[in-house]
Amino acid sequence: MDRLYAPWRMAYIVQPERGTPGCVFCDAAASTDDVGSLIVHRGENAFVLLNLFPYNSGHLLVVPYLHTANLSDLDDAASLELWSLAKRAQAALGKTMQPDGCNLGMNLGTPAGAGIADHLHLHLVPRWTGDTNFMPVLADVKVLPDTLENTCRTLRAAWE
Repeated sequence: MDRLYAPWRMAYIVQPERGTPGCVFCDAAASTDDVGSLIVHRGENAFVLLNLFPYNSGHLLVVPYLHTANLSDLDDAASLELWSLAKRAQAALGKTMQPDGCNLGMNLGTPAGAGIADHLHLHLVPRWTGDTNFMPVLADVKVLPDTLENTCRTLRAAWE
């Protein structure tokens, strides 16, 4: 069975509060199973992983290893690597998924829309002309053409 559909994933989704005493990003960084944790690439100060609840196929997050909610807490090396990895992530998405565009952004703090407010992260959402369809509008459902693990493997191969 695909690890992404393991019963504990459902427990994570239905919990009233996001996360447990641990941080989902810190837990992913500590994992030794990169594909199971959806990690596409590990850098020195930050890493890239697929969003478990993507807006679109290939929705990536660039996350510093430092557990902080504040951009100002990152040193220059971590800040530079965050953007360097974002550039490389966009290139990997371009090779594998050929998007027409890409949204990049950070939501710092719960009032700004951060779902995981305690650990900052940069979103890269690939976009295609006409990528909005009736499913999110009528059924509040996203349709993904591939599993997250397969997408992770494809992006990891493009990254190399």
